[in-house]
Amino acid sequence: MLTKRNLLRSATMIVAGAAIARPSLSMAQNYPGIIEARDIAQEGFIYGLPLVMNYAIMYEYAVDRNSGQFKAPFNQIKNEPNVYTYKDTAIVTPNSDTPYSFVWLDLRAEPVVLSVPAIDPKRYYSVMLCDGNTYNFGYIGTRATGSDAGDYMVVGPDWKGDTPAGIKQVFRSSTQFSLAGYRTQLFGPDDLDNVKEVQAGYKAQMLSAYLKQTPPPAAPTIDFPKIDKELVKTNFFDYLDFALQFGPAQGNEKEIRAKLARIGIGPGKSFDFKDLPLEHKLEIGLGMKAGQRKVDEAVATAGKAINGWRISGLPGDSAHYNGDWLKRAVAAQAGIYGNDPEEATYPYTRVDNKGQTLDGSKHNYTITFPAGQLPPVNSFWSVTMYDGKSQLLIKNPIDRYLINSPMLPGMKKNEDGSLTLYIQKDSPGADKEANWLPAPDDTIYLVMRLYWPKTEAPSILPAGEGTWQPPAVVAQ
Repeated sequence: MLTKRNLLRSATMIVAGAAIARPSLSMAQNYPGIIEARDIAQEGFIYGLPLVMNYAIMYEYAVDRNSGQFKAPFNQIKNEPNVYTYKDTAIVTPNSDTPYSFVWLDLRAEPVVLSVPAIDPKRYYSVMLCDGNTYNFGYIGTRATGSDAGDYMVVGPDWKGDTPAGIKQVFRSSTQFSLAGYRTQLFGPDDLDNVKEVQAGYKAQMLSAYLKQTPPPAAPTIDFPKIDKELVKTNFFDYLDFALQFGPAQGNEKEIRAKLARIGIGPGKSFDFKDLPLEHKLEIGLGMKAGQRKVDEAVATAGKAINGWRISGLPGDSAHYNGDWLKRAVAAQAGIYGNDPEEATYPYTRVDNKGQTLDGSKHNYTITFPAGQLPPVNSFWSVTMYDGKSQLLIKNPIDRYLINSPMLPGMKKNEDGSLTLYIQKDSPGADKEANWLPAPDDTIYLVMRLYWPKTEAPSILPAGEGTWQPPAVVAQ
């Protein structure tokens, strides 16, 4: 099964036992020198990492019915009846605040119409549209479009049809496959039936069905290549090659795609990457490793360090990245399918107030919000615990993966009105257990989520420059 950072780590390995292929005349004439090829591989790995990560998740969720993570076929909604737990492993740093719903969209034959019901304005929800380039190309939901019912159309990169009456807004994906990720707020365990009722009102239908017309011819059947952590070791650029065919090159992609074509990847290539001689594959492997190191370093220093937390506005649309492939790779590795900062901002940390690595096997920790200084949001906030190595939720004795603002009525405040969270592997005692966030017996990765952060002071926005700052994690 493909999980967590195994994909990222194993993607930097190239098989050393490949057969030595005889270069064709075309390859000999067009192939760059080994050093240049290594540099292209480094740049290409950074450019391609989000695309390959996205493909791996799409394969598990919408293609491979035996993956253990399969949700539903393309263009069908899968409503998750519960929040995510340690058993959910396909996506790193998943939230456990909002039951998810998913629709993987195949936009090749015709657009898809997404319909949402009227939802109580007090209940936050969002539908994030994220394409195969990992661009957030649109939002439906409480912040973006309000709480009224509505029909919205998602179209592929080449769609040229008319907008039917009744469609509130059209969203254009830059790729032929994309994801609609729904987040529906859960106020507590006893609220689950209400969330399920909301989810039952989410609908996805092909445009022809929406218009009650005869559908166009079906798109060709695709033989999706199997992907897992072992296959990525040898086939990273093969997967990138496959993914590129479903997204026409945007203006800022032409240069990197031309470089990739020179080493046999993507449209316009004059030979297949798999035909490269062994020495070239090994040099490209070194380039990939260098690319992964660069991404790792950039993740560790992304945004601005405030009280040990990193705060950055990483995710966004195509214009937001503007051809900064490293920024896009960092956003994917730090937490693929993250929201735009205006929708949700995510301070994260691996260190305490003294810069020491958070480790539940060595220390207990606290986070104290001073009186009147809880995270400023229009919706809700949370602090979620992850395993420091895998970035997945951790199994724990009380099945608690986060502390969030809906839990505040049951929590205990200090005499001065401040709120202390206890971050540790063992219970802090019955009197403090309401404020306990269980930690692993190992390294810790903490993510704070501010859903629909306030824009007026105090605010975390602009990300890293706002007037509100998260309090430090303090070792006890």
